[in-house]
Amino acid sequence: MFVSNACFNIIAPFYVQDIIGLTPSQAGLLMMLFPIVMVVVAPLSGALSDKIGSELLTFFGLLVLIAAQLGMAALGQDSSIALAGTWMALLGLGSGLFQSPNNSLIMSKVPKTQLGIAGSINALTRNIGMVAGITLATTTLFGVMSVKAGRRVQDFGSASPDLFLAGMRVVFLTASVICMTGALLTGWRLWSARRSARAKTLNA
Repeated sequence: MFVSNACFNIIAPFYVQDIIGLTPSQAGLLMMLFPIVMVVVAPLSGALSDKIGSELLTFFGLLVLIAAQLGMAALGQDSSIALAGTWMALLGLGSGLFQSPNNSLIMSKVPKTQLGIAGSINALTRNIGMVAGITLATTTLFGVMSVKAGRRVQDFGSASPDLFLAGMRVVFLTASVICMTGALLTGWRLWSARRSARAKTLNA
């Protein structure tokens, strides 16, 4: 999730300013939809996970992220601000649905004597994910733009909107594949947990 979200963080500011023409302040307000929705949803999903378990919420969170990443990939030069804002808000929704229950699930599997170590590793993983996502996004973006242009593109100023949009689409499609991989693993975990629970009930 952090790899895919880092792709958004590095690509979206250039899209909303250079492609659809927002000012820096307008771009900041629009992109605030992501963290605002996440701040609202994350505590609710965390509380809900204590009641119904974490697996289902993490799975649905990843599905929402996949839909939002695909939506971002489909944005173009003529896309409306409202449409871009909708996909950004959905990214916040998916992240909020996933992150708190996933953290709860991780920490619940760790002995109490190792909670500090587990929390540190969890934080390290998040930071590695963000660094990897930024690297993946910029490498993919400039790689696609260079291939499309037939020359090496090294900065945004020398790229036309069509070139940037082509690179952006590949970045968000890649991010959606990453989330899809996570969703498949989470779905397998959810199915295995429910199968084990049914087996215990039958044996009882």
